[in-house]
Parts: sequence; structure tokens; C-alpha cells
Amino acid sequence: MDTVKIGKVYRHFKGNYCFVENIAYDSETKERMVVYKPLYPREDNRYIWVRPEKMFLEEIPNRPDNITGQKVRFELVDSIDKNYLK
Repeated sequence: MDTVKIGKVYRHFKGNYCFVENIAYDSETKERMVVYKPLYPREDNRYIWVRPEKMFLEEIPNRPDNITGQKVRFELVDSIDKNYLK
């Protein structure tokens, strides 16, 4: 498994982008957690989010809502050059 890169932009398989703020560790399990914020408008945009790194980078099954065709939940991007959302 790769590790998430801090300070980089990732695209969710549903087309939205997020910025990885940092890596945190669960105080009980020491599991690596990704700390990120969405780069798209939403009602709860003032929050930052955490997700286990293992889940952040996991492979996803073939799903009808995978509009980007990605193989993983979040994919590192070099630039935000395509708007997948209509």
C-alpha cells in the first residue's frame, strides 16, 4: 500500500477533489488517519475530515457512481484539469 502525501490534492472516485492537510494517528489503535478538507462547496465545508489511510487508498469495486473510472477511492492528482461533476 502506498502512503498518502501531505499537502497534495486527491480526487474521489465520485469526482470531487480534496486537499490532504496532514496524517494523524488513532490514539487507541495507532492506525494512520488522513486529515483532509473538501475543495468543493458543501454545507459542512467548514469542517475538516479524517478517514483511515487504508480506506482512503483502498481499491473499489466496479460501481455505477464511479464517474472517474478510478481503481482506488482517492487518487493523487497533479492538477485539477477536468471537472467530472455536471
